[in-house]
Amino acid sequence: MKIILCVKQVPDTSDIKWTENNTIQREGLESIINPYDIYAIETALKLKKAYDNIEITALTMGPFQAKEMLKKTIALGVDTGILLSDKKFAAADTYATGKTIGIAIKEKFSDFDLIICGQFAIDGDTAQTGPSIANTLNIPQVTYVKEILAYESNTITVKRELDDGTEIVKVKLPALICVLKDFYEPTRAKINGIKKAQNTKIETYGFEDLGLNPEEVGLKGSPTYVSKAFRPEPRGNNCEFLKNLVQLVEKIQICIGDKND
Repeated sequence: MKIILCVKQVPDTSDIKWTENNTIQREGLESIINPYDIYAIETALKLKKAYDNIEITALTMGPFQAKEMLKKTIALGVDTGILLSDKKFAAADTYATGKTIGIAIKEKFSDFDLIICGQFAIDGDTAQTGPSIANTLNIPQVTYVKEILAYESNTITVKRELDDGTEIVKVKLPALICVLKDFYEPTRAKINGIKKAQNTKIETYGFEDLGLNPEEVGLKGSPTYVSKAFRPEPRGNNCEFLKNLVQLVEKIQICIGDKND
């Protein structure tokens, strides 16, 4: 099975800067791996440990500094890393991002079996990029996946988490899944993995490598537009943190007493 693992660098939320188009300025910004993508990585690695002939390629779209993130995934057990990077890709919304990644997969990695994404990204929280990739590739998708239960022949069986319970779904490959948080301990990089990451070349593809239309990518290819971006102002300094339920009950009793007086 050939797995494409879609991962994303997200900005440190304490140091966000905005462009003139009200999009996040990512160049030179301190970044981390999107937390939900860590669980996507773990999902792929669990498959690799459980089954033979699993090959994992981590793919991201972003600035050149994202190569370091891809190397971290290789240190954990991913086989190779691919970076989509071009100034023309900048300021893309989820639609343009999904389309760019989908076309890159179609052009360069068309023999994939499974695409794994994190369900959300903390810099947008829209949960749209994974489904957009699946739509571009015209493949089935399963969202809100909690666990892959089985892989056999050309299908996988997954457990989804819904508002009113769980659902078991069997889907034919190739397909895309978006995974939720789980409670297992994340894999830690070992010395051999770190050495491999240092020696692995990260392939990079730009706009011209993918045969894209300039009107389909980046800001030009984005049908949504952010009219205003700002940090919420604090609503006052009267906030008090309580350590436990007892303190909460005492505080409520005091408030009731004050009103009765």
